[in-house]
Amino acid sequence: MSASVQSASRRSVFLVEDEVMIRMMVADMLADLGYSVAAEAGDIDEAVRLAQATQFDIAILDVNVNGKVITPVAEAVTMRGRPFLFATGYGSDGLPEKFRDVPTLQKPFQMETLQRALDAAFTDEAA
Repeated sequence: MSASVQSASRRSVFLVEDEVMIRMMVADMLADLGYSVAAEAGDIDEAVRLAQATQFDIAILDVNVNGKVITPVAEAVTMRGRPFLFATGYGSDGLPEKFRDVPTLQKPFQMETLQRALDAAFTDEAA
């Protein structure tokens, strides 16, 4: 087991993605990388509730969820003091203004890109 997978095996992810097939694919990638999915959401209201109530180590947030911007969820995750990544097909221009410095995964992404982004997020958090 690689060091990344070994350290990931103790970490959980909160995943917000409105496209069910993409959410399932990312959840599978996370499992392959040794992460557990603590919770999944496909709409903003559910995501805000889960962000406030679920124990997780990091969140991956789709920027546009059913036509709504992810800002309320990002704020809830920030209030909990948890790191997060954005996932978007719109590029950095689609990011909420106040969160432009948050690491972003450009969709579609490969498992290696996901691993690097998660590693970087945890490294930044530890710094």
